Amino acid sequence: MRCYFVACLLVVFLLHFPSLIQSRMKCLTILALSISILTASAAMERPSFHTKGTPTGKPTGPLKPGEYWWHPQISPQGPLMILISIPEQTMHVYRNGILIGRSSVSTGSKSHDTPGGVFTILEKQQSYRSKKYDNAPMPNMQRLTWTGIAMHSGQLPGYAASHGCVRLPYDFSQLLFSTTNSGGTVIIGDGKTPVPRLASNPGLILAPTDFTPEMLHALGKNDYDWHPERSPEGPITIVLSSADHAMYVYRNGNPIGRAAVEISSRGLTGGDRLGNHVFTMLEGTTGKPSRFTPKHEEARWMRVTNEGRSVDAETLASRLRFSPDFADKLANELKPGTTVIVTDYPVVRKPKSDSTYFAVN
Repeated sequence: MRCYFVACLLVVFLLHFPSLIQSRMKCLTILALSISILTASAAMERPSFHTKGTPTGKPTGPLKPGEYWWHPQISPQGPLMILISIPEQTMHVYRNGILIGRSSVSTGSKSHDTPGGVFTILEKQQSYRSKKYDNAPMPNMQRLTWTGIAMHSGQLPGYAASHGCVRLPYDFSQLLFSTTNSGGTVIIGDGKTPVPRLASNPGLILAPTDFTPEMLHALGKNDYDWHPERSPEGPITIVLSSADHAMYVYRNGNPIGRAAVEISSRGLTGGDRLGNHVFTMLEGTTGKPSRFTPKHEEARWMRVTNEGRSVDAETLASRLRFSPDFADKLANELKPGTTVIVTDYPVVRKPKSDSTYFAVN
């Protein structure tokens, strides 16, 4: 409160006594200082038992507990992708496909496993206290699920020790918090490389609140459903299931469309199987017309992670056929940061009538 009062006095001073300021540059400097004081006052101070963090100059190699590397200037713009490896207890942050940061982390202990899969940042709060764990302080909280999984500052003992959340060094949690946006993509995997492998089960897919069984009617060749009004804004996730021979489109976790997909084997082993992969859309295009809708240029994609043999986005796309009309509607909505999950698992087997999600088992 005292910082807020001081900042307000500085702003009033600038407005009423401009003649006392020697130059416009000095005026702007003082104004910027007052704004930074306001920003700092909103942050939660580091609890004494939280790991402060130690910067390191190495973008590769092992990290000691609390160490991190952060250089966002390497790639100033573009979609952000966060990759967390549970066995390595590390986080890697990419922007527009380029590594800009990495950190040691502490994930869930054996009795409180951190779930693997693809997540969206649902909520952000600089000052937050747990409603589940005795009002525990969780500075720079970024929520991944509504059941208690989040990224936040915490103690890093050098092993998985949390109740399921992803603990970060306090200093790194501040840097990450200032860079991410709600709707950003976070992948938690069990791989032993800086790019973790995709969890074998893509997880529960949310259904609209007005769900009816008719929404899952079988789709014929070139059939599709398209209801973008269900969720007009927000990040898009596309799930392509070879088992379902279908593509599902979600915005802000709400389904807005689906389409029947034909898959060509192209002489590859495994018939119509595609494998399990995650891609993210980068800024810019290849300059070539899209194979699905020539009205649009082909987007640039980064392969984030995969199981089995690595396959690029272009090779996968060459095996797919679906409605050109649907492709055009979808292309109009895609933006950098769009996530595509390719899986050989069924997304929907049978809906649960007493729930707000589709069952995957």
